Amino acid sequence: MEKNIIKARLSSLFFMSFLQVALIATCCRGKSQQPPKKHVPFFIFGDSFLDAGNNNYINTSTFDQANFWPYGETYFKFPTGRFSDGRLVSDFISQRANLPLIPPFLQPGFRQYYHGVNFASAGAGALPETLQGFVIDLKKQLRYYNKVESWLRQKLGNDEAKMTISRAVYLFSIGSNDYMSPFLTNSTVLHNYSDFTYVEMVIGNITTVITEIYRRGGRKFAFINLPDLGCLPGMRIIKPENNGSCLEEATSLATLHNQALSKLLFELENRLKGIKYSLFDFNSNLRQRMHHPSKYGFKEGEAACCGTGQYRGVFSCGGKRRVKEFRLCKNPNHYVFWDSIHLTEKIYKQLANQMWSGTSNSHDVGPYNMKKLFQIH
Repeated sequence: MEKNIIKARLSSLFFMSFLQVALIATCCRGKSQQPPKKHVPFFIFGDSFLDAGNNNYINTSTFDQANFWPYGETYFKFPTGRFSDGRLVSDFISQRANLPLIPPFLQPGFRQYYHGVNFASAGAGALPETLQGFVIDLKKQLRYYNKVESWLRQKLGNDEAKMTISRAVYLFSIGSNDYMSPFLTNSTVLHNYSDFTYVEMVIGNITTVITEIYRRGGRKFAFINLPDLGCLPGMRIIKPENNGSCLEEATSLATLHNQALSKLLFELENRLKGIKYSLFDFNSNLRQRMHHPSKYGFKEGEAACCGTGQYRGVFSCGGKRRVKEFRLCKNPNHYVFWDSIHLTEKIYKQLANQMWSGTSNSHDVGPYNMKKLFQIH
C-alpha cells in the first residue's frame, strides 16, 4: 500500500515538475530590471541549512543534492534542491524583508543580482578540505560574491554600489560539515589536531571571509550557530554500541565552535568600525524542540520524517543515495527533523520568526535581530 502511494505521488510530481521549475526560476529572478531605491539586498553563505539549489548545478554526488522527490513536497510541490520538505530559514527571512526568494548563484539564467544572491552549498565547510571536490567551499562562495559585487559596481556605478553593499545583510550558516564529515566519511583529520586547534582553523577561515566582505563595504552580518551535532538522527547511529545516544565527540566540537564564534563576533564588533551583527542561538532553540516537541506543535522531536533505520537516521530519503530503502511520514508538520540531518519547513519558519523579531533579553538572538539589521541604514 505504501509503495503504491509513493508511486502515485511520484507520477503526480513528474507530470508538473518541469513547468514548475521554470515558474519558480522566473519568479525568483523578479520582474524588474532595476532595484527599488534604498533596497536592502540579502546575500546568503553556507551549507545545506541555507542551500537553495546551487548543488543542482555542480558535479557532485546525491549525498550533497536534494533535487529529487520527496524534497520540496510541502511548499513548492517539487524538489528545488533545498534539503527540506519546503522553505528554509533564509526563504522566510526574505519574505519577511519583502524580498523575492533569493535564487542560487548558479541557477541558469539568473543574472539580476539587485535583491541578493544565495551562494550556499550543501556539504560546504569553512575549510576547503571539507568534502573537497564535491561542494562549493566558503572561500569559493566568497569568490562568487566578488563577481556579484563587480556586477553591482558596473550596473549601479561605484557610489550607488558602495551604498547598496553597505545596506546589504550577509547571512552565514557554516561549520557543521567541518565537524560532521570526519565521522561520516571515516576521515582521520581529527586525529591530527586537538579539538581546540581544529575549531581555531574553522573560525579562522570564517574570520577571513567576514573581514574581506567588510573590507569591500559590507557592514551587517547575521550568523546561525551550530546545532547539537551529536544529537542529529544521522549522528546518533554512527556508533551502534551507543544504542542511539548522542555522539558526544561531535557535540563537544559544536559547543567549542559556538563559544569561539560568539567570542569572535564580540571582538570584531570592537575592532571593525561600523560593523553590526545578529547571532541566533540555533543550538538551544533546536534542543528545546527536540526535548519538548508538543510545546511547539510537534509530535516527534528525535526521529526524522524521511529515512530508514533507528531514528530514521540513515541518510536514504528519496532512495537516490547508497541506501535505497526509506520510509516517509504522512505529515512532516508533526516532525522536527525532515531527514537524518535537516529540518522541516515548519521548524524553519519558527526559527526564522525568532531570528526576525526575537530580543536579546530572551537570549535567542542578539545584539540585533534580523528585522533591525534590515532596517539600519
